[in-house]
Parts: sequence; C-alpha cells; structure tokens
Amino acid sequence: MTIAKLAREGGVGVETIRYYQRRGLMPEPERPAAARSGGGVRRYGEDQLRRLRFIRSAQSAGFTLDEIGVLLALDATDNWARAQAMARERLAALDARVAELQAAREALARLADRCASGDPGPCPILTAFEP
Repeated sequence: MTIAKLAREGGVGVETIRYYQRRGLMPEPERPAAARSGGGVRRYGEDQLRRLRFIRSAQSAGFTLDEIGVLLALDATDNWARAQAMARERLAALDARVAELQAAREALARLADRCASGDPGPCPILTAFEP
C-alpha cells in the first residue's frame, strides 16, 4: 500500500508516518529498483500497519514516543520482563493522574455546591481561583 493508504488505515496523517520514520519508530521501505533514480513509490505492508497501530495504541496508553521506541526494541529482543516493568510504571503514573483528577473533580463539585447555596457574598468558585 502507499503511504497515503497506510496513513488512512492507521488513522493518522502522512506527515505523522514520516515523523515516526525520522524518529526511528517505523522503517522506511526501499524504493522499487527501477524507480530509485526517478523517485518511485514506496510500498508498505501489513507489518508496517501493525507497527503503526501499535504506536498509536501505546500513545493512547500514555507511553511517550521514546518509551515506545524502547518497547519496540525490547520486542525485538524478547525482553518481556522489561516491557512488563514499563507497563507497570505507566499504570502507576496513570493511577496517580486519575487520583489527581478525582481530587480536582471533588473540589470543583464542593465549590459548585457552595455556589448553589445562595449564601451572600462573592461566588466561591470565582474566589477560589484568585491568586
């Protein structure tokens, strides 16, 4: 498939694929032999599509591109113990972020309740965010 089709199938833009290639996350296929001098169209296969989908899924799980590069390298060496450790580290970071967001949600809910009480004076929501 062409890079445009790969991009469509992977749900990204062509420039995203090129960026991943520059970062070393995706290989850049060779140009066809007859077209090397004239700029032939590179073709991508199912392996590249699987890799692209892996990158996108790993990003959705919160991994950085650097971490994804490490995961891809670990896969090539079958170092699953390190990959598992990285996943557990990511889980801990996500759990911490969820706790942080939950605390912010609860604080905002308390402020909204205080604001709805109709007490005289300035709105508690507005005063809570003053420097």
